Amino acid sequence: MPKVFRFGISLDKDLLEKFDLLIKNKNYSNRSEAFRDLIRQELVKKEWREDREVAGAINLIYDHHKRELLNKITDIQHDFQKLIISTQHIHLDHDNCLEIVAIKGNPKEVQLLADTLTSIKGVKHGALNMSTTGKDIK
Repeated sequence: MPKVFRFGISLDKDLLEKFDLLIKNKNYSNRSEAFRDLIRQELVKKEWREDREVAGAINLIYDHHKRELLNKITDIQHDFQKLIISTQHIHLDHDNCLEIVAIKGNPKEVQLLADTLTSIKGVKHGALNMSTTGKDIK
């Protein structure tokens, strides 16, 4: 089990009150867990900036009635197959579909894939959620 170190920090009262409200709304059990998550979040961002391998998901919402749209999405996915771990296609209603593309790879290449997919005519909304592979985060 890793060693735990305790240290003190100084915060402005108003900032601490806002932080306490934030962690309460996010259901953290204590400040330490919230601080650990904030630190991890910054370490993950550092991984992205340093071009280290990332993992994540690209979410696409589109109208499946658009001609050739699904073929374009599939063709692009084949062009980037080294980044794609898995895809999931979900029918939201008669007109709208959700495509979830699980990815792992270089952050710049992942961003290019996300930009390429979300810019296709007929895609209503697209979002990239990059995270860490977890290798260097405790």
